[in-house]
Amino acid sequence: MKVIVSLLLSTLALATVAQKKSEQAILKALEAQSEKYGTIAHQIWDYAEVGYQETRSSELLQKELKNAGFSIEAGVADIPTAFVATYGSGSPVVGILAEFDALPGVSQEAVPEQKSRGGIAGHACGHHLFGTGSSAAGIAVKDWLDKNKGKGTIKVFGTPAEEGGAGKVYMVRAGLFDDVDVVLHWHPSSGNSANAASSLANKSAKFRFYGAAAHAASAPDRGRSALDGVEAMNIMVNMLREHIPMESRIHYVITRGGEAPNVVPAFAEVYYYVRHPEVGVVKELFEKVVKAAEGAAIGTQTTMEYEVIHGIYNVLPNKVLAEVMYKNLQQVGGVQYDAAEMEFAKKIVATYNEDESIIDTNDEIGEFVVRERGTGGSTDVGDISWIVPTTGLRTATWVPGTSAHSWQAVAAGGTSIGIKGMMVAAKTITLTAIDIFQNPDLIANSKKELLERRGGDFKYEALVGNRKPPLDYRN
Repeated sequence: MKVIVSLLLSTLALATVAQKKSEQAILKALEAQSEKYGTIAHQIWDYAEVGYQETRSSELLQKELKNAGFSIEAGVADIPTAFVATYGSGSPVVGILAEFDALPGVSQEAVPEQKSRGGIAGHACGHHLFGTGSSAAGIAVKDWLDKNKGKGTIKVFGTPAEEGGAGKVYMVRAGLFDDVDVVLHWHPSSGNSANAASSLANKSAKFRFYGAAAHAASAPDRGRSALDGVEAMNIMVNMLREHIPMESRIHYVITRGGEAPNVVPAFAEVYYYVRHPEVGVVKELFEKVVKAAEGAAIGTQTTMEYEVIHGIYNVLPNKVLAEVMYKNLQQVGGVQYDAAEMEFAKKIVATYNEDESIIDTNDEIGEFVVRERGTGGSTDVGDISWIVPTTGLRTATWVPGTSAHSWQAVAAGGTSIGIKGMMVAAKTITLTAIDIFQNPDLIANSKKELLERRGGDFKYEALVGNRKPPLDYRN
């Protein structure tokens, strides 16, 4: 009996050693391609294409995946820049999300002082790294399936317009995730973490007011100011803030306010976001904002219409999957700066008056956290997480202390600092996908957790309703 037990233990030990060697080989192979993937990411950084206009960025990633052996279905869900790249067949089906849209108004050179490139947009949320790193992971998993004659399917989803366009919502609505067992994703950040964390649900709309133009000095009585309608709405919404849940967020920008002071504006537009940790509360708050707009129109004798631009659910955490992702992130480790990167980082940190010691956190892995209620931002990954067990991670693609949507984020994302963080994500997602392919219990347990969190009577209804993708929302 002792001999049998000893043999079993020896066999298990050998299997563990073999697995570790296999994992190290995978990581080494990915690292060897960091320059190639860095070139792709920097090309997309240079394109800096905003939501639903990411034609060249999407085509570049599709080309790379196709060359690696993936079949490509482009223009899915009525979105020209969305795609699904598929390799393999049968179950399980593991999906990896890839984003690639830039943000307007944050053009920046890859230098540690504020210096515009002269363009209209910049990758201030690092989606050039997101899309490229996810594609790299998908190709690495495909290579692993080939080498090990593994069964199953890997899908890389090209998901446009995360920044306010909710591209993934339309892809969910089109049923593109119905046959997927697990979804993995990541996001650029100033640190390294892999938590089971929620986010804020979010709904947005453009409110358009129509009045009557007139000479503002000689015939003001004949005019009806659409800008008055916008301003009255904003005043009422700001009063509303006193009477909404504390975790709520409402913000807006006036996108059109008239052309000349001596002309009563016949048209004006304001663009609103409404957020809360619970999607049901977002629905209620949004209706209150609509009522404020209706009241403003009545009071200013204008007319109003609104267009829902996007609406997204809060992320449903999945602890089962998050623990696996966290384990692999710990194995991969954080980011190490060389001397030139350290000098760049010090100059960036100086722009927001932080202690230089904060830079040393670039290689740290944050403590594992389960956060049921969202804080901070929103993501259209949320809708997917209510349909398919989903988990993600964040890696230090920016200098520690950097805020997303800042020129500092654009700058670091255009350097080797961003590429190093991207490769940490690619490696971690690759190892996590392989774990899932090798362990059917992970899929079963993650689906069980999903059902427990969302409830048995859940029926998905997109917050955007039946509208078509707002392909022109950035125009």
